[in-house]
Amino acid sequence: MLKLPDDGPARGRPLEEVLPGDGPGAIALAIFRALPSLAARLAAGRLHGDPDAIVGTNDSGDRQKALDVAAHEHVVAALRAAGVRQVLSEEAEDVALLNPEGAYDVAMDPIDGSGSIGIGAPLGMLFSILPAAPEGFMRPGRAAVAAGYASFGHSVDIGFSLGEGVSIATFDAEMGGFRIAREGVTLKPSAPVLAYNASNERHWPEGLQAWLRDVRAGKDGPLGRDYNMRWLAAAVGELHRILLQGGAFLYPADHRPGYRNGRLRLIYECTPIAFLIEQAGGLASDGQGPVLDRLPDSHHGMSPLIFGGREEVETILSYLSR
Repeated sequence: MLKLPDDGPARGRPLEEVLPGDGPGAIALAIFRALPSLAARLAAGRLHGDPDAIVGTNDSGDRQKALDVAAHEHVVAALRAAGVRQVLSEEAEDVALLNPEGAYDVAMDPIDGSGSIGIGAPLGMLFSILPAAPEGFMRPGRAAVAAGYASFGHSVDIGFSLGEGVSIATFDAEMGGFRIAREGVTLKPSAPVLAYNASNERHWPEGLQAWLRDVRAGKDGPLGRDYNMRWLAAAVGELHRILLQGGAFLYPADHRPGYRNGRLRLIYECTPIAFLIEQAGGLASDGQGPVLDRLPDSHHGMSPLIFGGREEVETILSYLSR
């Protein structure tokens, strides 16, 4: 590895010293230990085969790629060994029963942003952990006791919370494991960096379009400042950046058929993000209320999602309610 002039030995406690060895901590650790081999396959691109090859269609009608399915099977194997009762995944229509006597269930998106497989753009994964219950996954996100994500970029980073704040760790190749990089992550209440798909603006509710007009007016407009825009087309990438730098993300409901309830899946995309954002002091809303209070209508049901710094999200919601 290239050494910079001021580089020294790797800092940060190993992940195993932070996550407890039982309960939700052990499950999160099992997921994170499964990630380096997944990251290595991502880094190999098309050298051994085509991770972007279409191999099927998921419940939402999205095309499944070879890496989507392989990542699903890889993480499910880790969860089975960790004693998880059942798993809900974006890449499987039905809930998978793994260990009938298990104490916890896991909802996950094994590869977030898979439209960017093979082009070097950020990808990730999301998960939440729930105590086993008769309702299974058909509960509001408040039932979750832990959540986490992985961001596969120029580094492999993970973020997690067991309900007592957010920590972020980075993979240390020399050690062969993750080291804690930040603890007690707190979102800036206000930061002028926005993430949204500008090509969809014309379909948005009038209140949001009014907000965008004021955003574009910059420091001379009602909001009184200039904004920057970032759009990675992977919610995990935006989550990771916003936790580190602040800002806001929007994927609202719009007027197009198939988008009237947003486009992100409530249980295994929106809920983990909302859990982490709230633990970092931010807000995550479906446009009407907290995402974690929303009751799923199906295992793969969708939800609008607006998340980020508290002040930024409150401003957006004030326009949306007009």
